[in-house]
Amino acid sequence: MADDRQADGPSGADGGEADAGVLADRLKERIYATITMIAVVVGLSLGEVGSLGALATVLTTALGLWLAALVADQQAHRTVHRRFATGRELRRMLYVSSPLLSCAAGPAVLIGLAALGVLSLDTALSAAAGVAVVSLFLWGCLGGLRMGGGVPAADLAGAVDAAIGVAVALVKAAAGH
Repeated sequence: MADDRQADGPSGADGGEADAGVLADRLKERIYATITMIAVVVGLSLGEVGSLGALATVLTTALGLWLAALVADQQAHRTVHRRFATGRELRRMLYVSSPLLSCAAGPAVLIGLAALGVLSLDTALSAAAGVAVVSLFLWGCLGGLRMGGGVPAADLAGAVDAAIGVAVALVKAAAGH
C-alpha cells in the first residue's frame, strides 16, 4: 500500500514516509537540475551566443535532462519488474522528474529580458547562475533547520551547498567553455 500512496505524489491527509520519499526524490531532481543549469549558463556566458541560442540551449538542456531521467527510470523499472511502468508508477516518475523541466524557467525569463533589451545577455546569464547558487544555499539552510541543528548549523549547510554551486561555476569558467 505504501507504494500506491507514493506513486501519486503528495496525497494530503495520508502524508507519511511514502510522501516524504516522493518529495525527497523530487527535490533531489531539482537540486541536480539546478547544479547542471549553473554549468550551462556559466558556459553560455563564456561563449559567443545570442539570446535565441542561449534560450534554445537552456530549454533543450532541461528537456534533455527530463527525457534522460524518464528513460533511466523506465529502464530501471523494466529491468527490476520485467514490465513497463504504467498508471501510478508512471505518474510518480513524471511527478518526480518534472523539476528537471522547471529548472529552465528562471534562466529562460532572464534570457527573455535580455532579448527584449532590458538587460545584457551576460548580466542575465550571471544573474541566472547567481539565483541558482542562492537557491542551493536556501535549500541547504532549510535542510539544516529541519534537522534541528539551529541557525548556525543551517547556515553552514547552506554555505556548503552554495559552495558546491560556486565550485561548479568556477570549474566551468576555468575550463573556458
